[in-house]
Amino acid sequence: MKLSPFFLLILLVFSTNAQDQAYQMAEGLDHYEDLFNASNNDSISCFRIPALVTAPNGDVLAAIDERIPSCNDLRGSDDINIVLRRSTDNGKTWSPIETVVDFPLGESASDPSMIVDEMTNEIFLFYNFMNLDTEKDIYYLHVVKSDDNGKTWSRPQDITDQIAKPKWRKDFKFITSGRGIQTRGGKLLHCMVNLNSGMHIFGSDDHGKSWFFIDTPIMPADESKIVELEDGRWMVNARANDKQRIRYVHISSDEGKTWTTEPEPQLKDPGCNASIIRYTSIKDGYKKSRMLFANANSVDERTNLTVRVSYDEGKTWSNGKTIYRGSAAYSSLTILDNGNIGVFFEKDDYTQNMFASFSLNWLTDGKDKYRKPKKGK
Repeated sequence: MKLSPFFLLILLVFSTNAQDQAYQMAEGLDHYEDLFNASNNDSISCFRIPALVTAPNGDVLAAIDERIPSCNDLRGSDDINIVLRRSTDNGKTWSPIETVVDFPLGESASDPSMIVDEMTNEIFLFYNFMNLDTEKDIYYLHVVKSDDNGKTWSRPQDITDQIAKPKWRKDFKFITSGRGIQTRGGKLLHCMVNLNSGMHIFGSDDHGKSWFFIDTPIMPADESKIVELEDGRWMVNARANDKQRIRYVHISSDEGKTWTTEPEPQLKDPGCNASIIRYTSIKDGYKKSRMLFANANSVDERTNLTVRVSYDEGKTWSNGKTIYRGSAAYSSLTILDNGNIGVFFEKDDYTQNMFASFSLNWLTDGKDKYRKPKKGK
């Protein structure tokens, strides 16, 4: 049967509208907002690489690369800055863009990540640095610190010599974007990748005054995130970029000296940075221990940004809820001051960078609800 041009046009319009409808943000979210969009500024090519934390005072900080001449990564752009926006009301409204790190033309800072020290109320923001005019392809690892909930930041500190071997000078190495953690005992921990020799854990035992490096390579592991399990073991959830298109889990019971490695077929992955954080712990008085995981839930494309919950320390995961079905890449999770969950992710081929918030009740379709422990428990 031959279709008329008019009928074909109707089918095309219907198909386009159906696709647009399918790619809308999920229904039932508490709030969502595009925080960084380069189309609003002719002088910026794109924003990429989201990092999200909740400051000690409850403010939400969303940091990201501001890529000026092009959307290229660190090796291909001589003008990348680290910028952020803040929310004082659990992500409902946001400040104008604030600049955290801005070097002269020819020097770039990229891939922000943060750790909140709950004991000192300080925030550490890490990034990777390169001087493309004088030392192209030489990666340096930097950190800045804030003691006022991210309103002001210290001068950059180069910690490359503390967390990387001298013989790695010319290697492709970088601190993983997103966030690191503080253990229950106060240790700060983060992930650093050397594409030639594997992923390594680095951290601090003195609240960021100095940094240590654990010389045990973890493989397979590209961009990774670390969490502390209830029994004190460390668990790394890793992007692996292998043919199975799944995540890998590495666990250490001796603070990083040795690791056991297992594929994680529950968590399919197209080869993309993801996010894993602890939501609640029975040690803090909650009735359940919960962890959250977010990634592009697909085997072949960076699509379907999905958030899952685990009640058994990552042994099993829920099917989760898809926040956005369209193009979605890097993501970063945080727990908001009101107990809701916030996720900050790259959307629609990096043209938008979306913040979304939702409740545990919504995530679990009413099967679980966040309840803050009573005082004294």
